[in-house]
Amino acid sequence: MQEEQITQSAQGHQHEHRSDTVILPAPTPWPMVLALGLSLMITGMVTHWVISLLGLILTLRAIFGWFFDIFPHELHVAVPVQTGVMKIASTRTTREQLPVSASHRTLLPVETFSVTSGIKGGIVGGIAMIIPAALFGLIKFHSIWYAVNLLAAGGFVRWASESTAFLCQFHLEGLLAATGIHAFTSVLIGLLYGAMLPMFPRKPILTAGFVAPLLWTGLLYSALGVISPVLNARINWLWFVISQIAFGLVCGFIVNLQVKVRTPQFRSLPFAVRAGIHSDVPLTKDDEL
Repeated sequence: MQEEQITQSAQGHQHEHRSDTVILPAPTPWPMVLALGLSLMITGMVTHWVISLLGLILTLRAIFGWFFDIFPHELHVAVPVQTGVMKIASTRTTREQLPVSASHRTLLPVETFSVTSGIKGGIVGGIAMIIPAALFGLIKFHSIWYAVNLLAAGGFVRWASESTAFLCQFHLEGLLAATGIHAFTSVLIGLLYGAMLPMFPRKPILTAGFVAPLLWTGLLYSALGVISPVLNARINWLWFVISQIAFGLVCGFIVNLQVKVRTPQFRSLPFAVRAGIHSDVPLTKDDEL
């Protein structure tokens, strides 16, 4: 039987491949028989040696049968192919889009603030934020050092169990730590303002003074318990929001006072567009130069 399969396979290789058929490997059951034999061999290790013997017999027979399906010639079958045009249809409806006319163009920022503008705004805004924070400490704890030490306690694990009286006292390491944390955070947010304000040119005061502070106050409110449990347990969120609004108003005002610079998107536009020239006549390369 194996010799007949080999002879049929060799004869199949001699026939020319017709255009209406596809040559595919012949189906064979030996991979499944091999998997069954291996499974029975492993199962017999925890049951009975007869199961392993049966698995060994099936494994050897599958290896022998699979080998002669490939050597000396791989068995193939000719599968007929039916050609036709398949229409692809969908029941989903497409979303209507606005027509793009010749006057339509992408809105790109043509001006933005430099990096130094954000740094300046962050520094001045950070100084302005100190005033309501110190005012809160004076009103509630009669000490301007409470807010400073509370911010520094976020980086000192040993200060987590300290009393309110301890936080109301002056500590040099607390002042240095709070100054570093506050300065670093203020500069980062100032850089964010420098990149964000050109995107909202119509209402910068509303965006910088109220929308942005309320957004990251909400983010801190939901995540501060994981970031700093000490701050989360003692922070006064009303005064924190007031401090953030003071920072946003002052930082946004300082950033808006700075001179804007042209963006790379604007500098890559043709000269006629940058100059504001409107014409229906197409420009040549000499005109653009």
